[in-house]
Amino acid sequence: MVNSYELLEALFRLELPVRERDPWWWPNSGSYEVVIGALLTQNTRWQKVEEALKNLGSLGALTIEGVAQIDEELLREAIKPAGFYNTKAGRLKLLNQAIGDKFGDFETFQAEVDRGWLLRKKGIGEESADAILNYACYREAMVVDSYTAALLRSLGYEFEDYRGLQAWMIEGLKDNDIKVRRLFPTEPKAQIYALFHGMVVEYCKRFKRGKTVDLSALEL
Repeated sequence: MVNSYELLEALFRLELPVRERDPWWWPNSGSYEVVIGALLTQNTRWQKVEEALKNLGSLGALTIEGVAQIDEELLREAIKPAGFYNTKAGRLKLLNQAIGDKFGDFETFQAEVDRGWLLRKKGIGEESADAILNYACYREAMVVDSYTAALLRSLGYEFEDYRGLQAWMIEGLKDNDIKVRRLFPTEPKAQIYALFHGMVVEYCKRFKRGKTVDLSALEL
């Protein structure tokens, strides 16, 4: 059995393309676009989300102010490629209003929002909350998802819930902090978490077959 540091090291050796689009892997990290994307990506492929984000960008609706001003019918049409557009448009409007009312601007949201506040918002689950905290706010939040679960299941690990899976991913890094620092000597911990998640996703996109992941390239 391996720990999460050994998994990170194996993924690191493969030189997966986790910094080609953005230093934190998620496109346009540190922007409000990540908040929108984290909600839109639920139950759909990222390519479809990118289409929706492009549509929103052309309408000037990738900011708190832009989402507030856009008509909901036009919003639904813009995000249609991401699927479930009626539900997602309503939830995005509600989340955007809550962010505006509570924090006023995106910079304040980045600095002050917490996980509990996000989880109390309709349509924001643990994965979405952690994605927002890590990729939009640059916080130390480890994102785990169905790819993570599939990879670890192929390694012989089963977890009852999101928190158990997340704890496993963090524990091995904490126990091997000096070794992690050799791989990432200058990156903050939040960015290491971001890149680790990105590596898992990029690996699984290449090697996942059905419910299992081919582990041969990892050489563990």
